[in-house]
Amino acid sequence: MTALLEIGSVGRAFGGVYAVRDVSMAVAEGETRAVIGPNGAGKSTLLNLVSGHLVPDHGTVVYGTGDGARRIDRLAPHARARLGIAVVFQAARLFRGMTALENVMVGAHARTRHGFLAATLRLPRHRREEAAIRADALAALDRVGLRDWAHRSAEALPLGQQRSLQVARALCARPRLLLLDEPASGLRAAEREALARLLEGLRGEGMTMVLVEHDVAFVARLADRVGVLDLGRLIAEGTPDEIRADPAVVSAYLGAEPTP
Repeated sequence: MTALLEIGSVGRAFGGVYAVRDVSMAVAEGETRAVIGPNGAGKSTLLNLVSGHLVPDHGTVVYGTGDGARRIDRLAPHARARLGIAVVFQAARLFRGMTALENVMVGAHARTRHGFLAATLRLPRHRREEAAIRADALAALDRVGLRDWAHRSAEALPLGQQRSLQVARALCARPRLLLLDEPASGLRAAEREALARLLEGLRGEGMTMVLVEHDVAFVARLADRVGVLDLGRLIAEGTPDEIRADPAVVSAYLGAEPTP
């Protein structure tokens, strides 16, 4: 399968201590790739190196296919967003004082064509674009089950729905690659199930996703392949079944020997 994302020997240290050390990974177009590992393994750091919120000390990040493939490891986050990379963060990053609809519409900023002057003067081309973005945002809210919340304060949403709102905002950007940083963290069982069904739907539509998680059962349900980090190093890759049976993973991640 054609790789949409190729991570080549990336490393990032903080205060002389490596959070990610020489990690290489290829994510195929249409694949859901999970990255798991114990706390402090470097999972979120790796995701931030892909999103642009961190810059690697060494190594490469290549995004795209065919003639469109390019190195992005020195691009700013907003530049990567314009290339079709969207992020769902672990923390609920809401725009305070805005409705759920307005929060989702912000997700489309990376693909807007008309600038500040057109918006200020309310030119026809800006009004048309804004109407299209509003329609996309409503469709995204409908997709995550939040259409009825469109005109209510985003801050009033429970945590599970706030996480779904972030997914809707990412989808409004029409991403080619969706990065999710522990999206199930802190969710109740019903919220976790709703999120899993949403991600299963995106997977079925061919969305390429990189999912950072520590919940093995959640990952096993969603991922085509899993990479395991331990102390910043990639120690295993494979299908969920292969990973669960890997002695190195069982030792590092679960802290026990595999059951015969």
